[in-house]
Amino acid sequence: MLYKTIVLELIQQRPAMYERLRRQRQLLNTMNRYSKELKASHLEWKEHLAQARPGSDPIQIESEAMEIALAKILDHLPSESPPNGEDPACLDAAIAFIHQPTPHA
Repeated sequence: MLYKTIVLELIQQRPAMYERLRRQRQLLNTMNRYSKELKASHLEWKEHLAQARPGSDPIQIESEAMEIALAKILDHLPSESPPNGEDPACLDAAIAFIHQPTPHA
């Protein structure tokens, strides 16, 4: 998983937060902290869902666990209204990002 990439994307969707963290030289520390939280939450939810539904498709479990973990992280990030008044679609963008095919090394 690219937890740091996902978290950076979420932070960049909040330009005021991104600029403040960048100016204060806290962007990397904040990104690392949130990515560790995201990873831990994702792994915990993946284990919980797998135990609750044995025999379920592991890919489905992985995806659902990530959706729940992302929702938890988004609860911790300050919200920021976009300048044009549109509703932010942070969770949708993050979910779309994690569903992109990844090249196998």
